[in-house]
Amino acid sequence: MRLALLVLLFKGPAHGYELKQALEKLMGAAYSQPNIGQIYVTLSRLENAGLIQGEDITQSSRPNKRIYRLTEAGQEAAADWFEEPAEPKIRDDFFMKLALAHETGAADRIGLINKQRRYCLNTMRDLSRLAASEDRDKRISQLLIEGAMLHLQADLDWLERCQEELE
Repeated sequence: MRLALLVLLFKGPAHGYELKQALEKLMGAAYSQPNIGQIYVTLSRLENAGLIQGEDITQSSRPNKRIYRLTEAGQEAAADWFEEPAEPKIRDDFFMKLALAHETGAADRIGLINKQRRYCLNTMRDLSRLAASEDRDKRISQLLIEGAMLHLQADLDWLERCQEELE
């Protein structure tokens, strides 16, 4: 989330709640929503790292608020983030469980595969419902849901392959 907050500050100075709302609006319900405490902790860390600068704004009828703006170092960090490819998911908890169950006999491998398959199918069903309920104008959110469903389908295909190999 730290780099997402930096990039959102490219649009201009903002306070934590505005950044939270911007993330929620952009990503929709398919993306796990950060809580406001998480946002402010992250902003504090970014400020300590010199990537953003905060300024307290006095408000007469409300508590003071802190507005954050990007520093030059923050702009460079955000630009660097866009230049780096995203690391594909290779380390996988389920695969570790399956490998250890296979090696040690500590758990039923086929039972693990079946449990993971049910989890993937239930998640896919939930995402299908979410896709149907999301506003069609939220194209980014729809793409996120579609990508997650494609990953789940690949996982299901891989689980089938695992079962064939291990039976």
